[in-house]
Amino acid sequence: MVEEEVEVDVEIQSPADKFHMFARSQHVSKATRFIQGCDVLEGEWEKAGSIVIWKLIFDGEPRVSKDKIETLDSEKNVIQWRVLEGHLKKVFKSFLKTMTVCPKQGGPGSVVKWNVKYERIDDEKVAQLETQLQFFVEMTKEVDQYLLSQQ
Repeated sequence: MVEEEVEVDVEIQSPADKFHMFARSQHVSKATRFIQGCDVLEGEWEKAGSIVIWKLIFDGEPRVSKDKIETLDSEKNVIQWRVLEGHLKKVFKSFLKTMTVCPKQGGPGSVVKWNVKYERIDDEKVAQLETQLQFFVEMTKEVDQYLLSQQ
């Protein structure tokens, strides 16, 4: 199988560094209905190499995802998670999510870029990733609205 890649950009009103700092915290579940909770299994928050369990609502269904924090870069506002276990691992051999937050050029706000690199287990049984990308878009917008309401 071949590794594939998709991405989506989401414009937000929050500053890039503020969004990045909040997204990497354990408090992100306060800001969106899509994340019901998150716990560190190994390591500690805000450390690359740590293992995190996410309790999610995806496509109306409760899901759990066990992810490894691969990259955490405060200077570039990048977080990268590799899915180790959960619903995505049932259909994907590998699934790597990268969130990069950049200040918007020529105006206030920022752009959150979600990039997903993945390898399918079986091409016949896997739908396209539109639902996953929509999940990222809606979750990002909810977190942005939460951060704006906290100012």
